[in-house]
Amino acid sequence: MMHMTLYWGKEVTLLIDSWKTHSWLSYLLTLLACFLFSCFYQYMEDRRLRFRSLAYSNPSQPSFAGADVPLLPKYRRSAKFATALLFGINSAIGYLLMLAIMSFNGGVFLAIVLGLAVGYLFFRCADEETVVVENVCACA
Repeated sequence: MMHMTLYWGKEVTLLIDSWKTHSWLSYLLTLLACFLFSCFYQYMEDRRLRFRSLAYSNPSQPSFAGADVPLLPKYRRSAKFATALLFGINSAIGYLLMLAIMSFNGGVFLAIVLGLAVGYLFFRCADEETVVVENVCACA
């Protein structure tokens, strides 16, 4: 049965028909999976932002006065590719988390929000002043 309002209970169908919970153990394992998956989302977002800052950092300037062309690091192109790949993975994880919340189960909602908050605390809060994000949208 598809719920259209927030409900509390141990019976949840999450993302696919074969992921159904009927006991408290399976429900708690599902909540743990949602929590860990949302923490992993914050970890991957931190990795993406670090690759992005690496890809768009200013290249080192040459030390001798006669050179016109700055020396470009060899890793710049691979860092841009990694940034794009991680953006795609993060987008997929974010949409899967959104679909999980759309099960409208209160426990799933709390597990995902708590996982996002704990993941932010562990992975993204410590270096907030070093990583600059131009887009404040949560989905970008």
